[in-house]
Amino acid sequence: MSILNSVIENTKLIIFDQYGTIVDMQKGLTEAVTPFLKKKNWSGDPNRFVTWWRRTHFENSMIDALSKNKHTNYREIGQNAVSYVMDRCNINYTKNEVQWLISQIETLKPFVDVIISLNKLRETGYKMAILSNGDIDMLNNAKPYIGFDMDYTISVQESGYFKPHWKTYRSVELKTKIKKENCLFVANHAFDCIGAKSFGMFTAFINRRKRPFGHTQFQPDIIVKDFHELSKVLEKI
Repeated sequence: MSILNSVIENTKLIIFDQYGTIVDMQKGLTEAVTPFLKKKNWSGDPNRFVTWWRRTHFENSMIDALSKNKHTNYREIGQNAVSYVMDRCNINYTKNEVQWLISQIETLKPFVDVIISLNKLRETGYKMAILSNGDIDMLNNAKPYIGFDMDYTISVQESGYFKPHWKTYRSVELKTKIKKENCLFVANHAFDCIGAKSFGMFTAFINRRKRPFGHTQFQPDIIVKDFHELSKVLEKI
């Protein structure tokens, strides 16, 4: 049996990362910060500002996941990250402005191919879930902007660690009662696919940016360019 046939034969639940996989985080946040930065008379590139913000957030999340401290909420790490970037850019800001910037994450829209593809996957018979580093209230607030109701919405708050810690993927088993060998994890980030694959799930890498996955023993089972291709590949024969 081929790898693809094994995935289709065994998968009962498809789990999606949210930020950058379901929703277009880079584009959405860049659109939000552009007028904000203009009012601040900052002449730099808004897209680069968002990249610095996201990179700082990711690095601090990994530090949090690897430390022995109590889990820090996504919102708090985000506020600290965007504050740091504005400090680096010599931008004056208020606490309310930082909170507003982080709140824009909850209003992000999905990539254009996502919703129609999710509907096709549901028609095919798969259960679907979100597993996100975002706080559960942020994920719930985002639902109207995404426009699709998953069967399960799971925050890493339930495990007390950020992805790719193995306990985050185990939380899916505990929440859904579906075994890991019957799960397909889908993400736009290699680190997330690696974490899920090392835990024992099937994985699919959404390679929108057309970048190599990288050298690792935990290669994805499926690599596709977008959600449209994913839904085509996963059609049950």
